[in-house]
Amino acid sequence: MHDAERITLAHGNGGRRTRELIDEIFATRLGGPDLDTEVDAARLRLPGDDWAVTVDGFTVEPIEFPGGDIGALAVHGTVNDLSVSGAEPVHLSVSAFLEEGLEFEVLVRLVDSFARAAKEAGVTVVAGDTKVVPRGHGGGAYFTTTGLGRIVRGDLSAKSVRPGDVILVSGPVGDHGIAVMLARESFDLRGDVRSDCASVLPLCKTVWDVPGLRFLRDPTRGGIATVAHELSRAARATVRLREAEIPVRDPVRGVCEMLGYDPYYLACEGRVVAVVAPDEADVVLERWRNADGGADARLIGRVDEGPARVVLETSIGGSRILDELEDDPLPRIC
Repeated sequence: MHDAERITLAHGNGGRRTRELIDEIFATRLGGPDLDTEVDAARLRLPGDDWAVTVDGFTVEPIEFPGGDIGALAVHGTVNDLSVSGAEPVHLSVSAFLEEGLEFEVLVRLVDSFARAAKEAGVTVVAGDTKVVPRGHGGGAYFTTTGLGRIVRGDLSAKSVRPGDVILVSGPVGDHGIAVMLARESFDLRGDVRSDCASVLPLCKTVWDVPGLRFLRDPTRGGIATVAHELSRAARATVRLREAEIPVRDPVRGVCEMLGYDPYYLACEGRVVAVVAPDEADVVLERWRNADGGADARLIGRVDEGPARVVLETSIGGSRILDELEDDPLPRIC
């Protein structure tokens, strides 16, 4: 395999180069005791608990960006979906779609990043697959993952939300969306914004045992505004967000004002939105602020009686409706 510097279509034909690609790049970095590259399905011994499963696909341009890359993003995104569902992540599978011409040096960095993120989250990779697509058809690399987790807290649902509950976020919003945008040469912009790409498992674990916890969500595509609409529909109530309390970093806000973006619709990849009973908001905030990634946690809104809609109470004392997202403001960011 090392006689070539880039992925070729031969690496996807099922022959020697495919075997070398899997064995020398993926298996050596992701392999654990349960990974067997000679079989078509992993056999797992699972205890008699309740389990959660999630499937996700990841495309991002560029595939490496300040604060992360598509390898780490694929792990964190899957781990986070399980975590906000009240499940402790245990196993992952991964399918990699590689574009002809991708440099092996880049691929190694992505797979190493995937492996580090998996190790930090305490999950093992038990199965995988690779495909190679013709040049111009794959954006460098795409990843699809499946995650399996043991359910620890099973009653987290938007349908549990009720008027009177309050809404919290674990940190500043919009970092990922702006970091990816600034990394694109076509925008001719520069900045020091880094993606918040990270596992939210530690944040979720600190609050799983809070009795008044109703709901957790990682605000990825569509940002916190889209999560707010999900809550509003499920509770058949009005969600009110307070602009003055929503943390947005100054560089993110500056880029949004310059280009006309709304930070509340931008993707995050390392934040959590929680809905809790009002008398337990302080408990969640204290735990988050003492955990990695939660120092800037805030109470940002509430759920009120009223029609299903999302209202932003502005910093100058007015209010405006946050409509449900129609167009994608930043394509291919997660």
